[in-house]
Amino acid sequence: MYDLIGDIHGNADELIRLLEALGYEKAQGVYRHPERKVIFLGDFIDRGPKIREALEVVRPMVEAGHALAIMGNHELNALAYYTEDPEEPGQYLRRRNPKNDKQIRKTVEQLNPQELRSYLEWCRTLPLWLDLKGLRVIHACWDEVAIAQIAAALEEHGGVTTSFLRSACRKGNALFHPVEVILKGREAKLPDGLSFHDSGGNVRTEIRTRWYLSPRGQTYRTYALHSEAIPCDLTIDESVIQAATSYPTTAKPVFFGHYWLSDKRPELLAENVACIDYGQTRGFLCGYRWNGEQTLSNANFVWVQGD
Repeated sequence: MYDLIGDIHGNADELIRLLEALGYEKAQGVYRHPERKVIFLGDFIDRGPKIREALEVVRPMVEAGHALAIMGNHELNALAYYTEDPEEPGQYLRRRNPKNDKQIRKTVEQLNPQELRSYLEWCRTLPLWLDLKGLRVIHACWDEVAIAQIAAALEEHGGVTTSFLRSACRKGNALFHPVEVILKGREAKLPDGLSFHDSGGNVRTEIRTRWYLSPRGQTYRTYALHSEAIPCDLTIDESVIQAATSYPTTAKPVFFGHYWLSDKRPELLAENVACIDYGQTRGFLCGYRWNGEQTLSNANFVWVQGD
C-alpha cells in the first residue's frame, strides 16, 4: 500500500514530521516502513527553507526502494533553466529573466553547483506519471491524449533528453501543450477583457480548470479550481466544453498535487480524485494514506502544520 505526499518545496522539517506521523522510521540513513511505500508527487525544490535537506530525505528513499517519485513542473523548469538551447547558442531552454530567476533562486542559494548538477540528473530520471495497479499519480492533470503523446516522445528522444526538453519548453513545438497539461493542468481563457490576480500577484486571463469534471452547465467561477478569485459568472463557452475531457467516475483513483489549494481541511474533489497539495502557507504538508480503496475517503488525508 502507498502513502502519497504532495508538493514539498523544501519544507524538510514538515516532511520528516509527516513521515513519522505515517509510521516511517529512519534506519541506516533512510526513512522506511515495514509494509508501505511513499509516492512523492514532485515539486521538491524552490520556495522553501530546507531544499537540500528535503532532497536528502526523498532521493535516498527512492533509490533504496522505499518510495516512488514523479517529476513536477518545478523540476522540469529547473532542468530547462540549466539546459542550453542547441538551436540558439547562449540561450537556455527556460529563459533567464527576473521571473524565472526568482522562482529558482532559493534552490540555487541552497545547493552548491555539484549538488545541483547531481540532483538535476536525478530529476531527469523521474517518470512524469505512474499508472499502477489500483491507482494513478500525476503532478497536475491526468489526460490520456497528452500522456500518449509524451510516452511516444520519450521513446523517440530516449528519455528526458535535451531534444525532449526543447520540444517540451518551446511554444509551438510538439510537446509544449501536452507537457503543460500534465504538469500545470488544463486552462480555459476568460472572456475578453476579464482578468484576475493569482496568489502570487500575477495578472491572469485564464483559469485553472476542474479538469476532472464536465464543464457543461458550469460558469467560469464554478469550473475554476481557485474559484474565489474568478470575477466571472458567465456560462462556460462552448469551445471550452468541446475541448474538455472529464475524468471517468469508473476510472482508477487519481492523485495529484500542484494546485496549492487553501489550507482548509483537505477534502476529495470527487470520489476517485484527490489533490494533496494544500500548501498556500509555508509548513502545511499533506498526504493521503491509500489502502487499496477505489472509493476514496476524506478520513485518509493526513497532514502536518508548521509552527
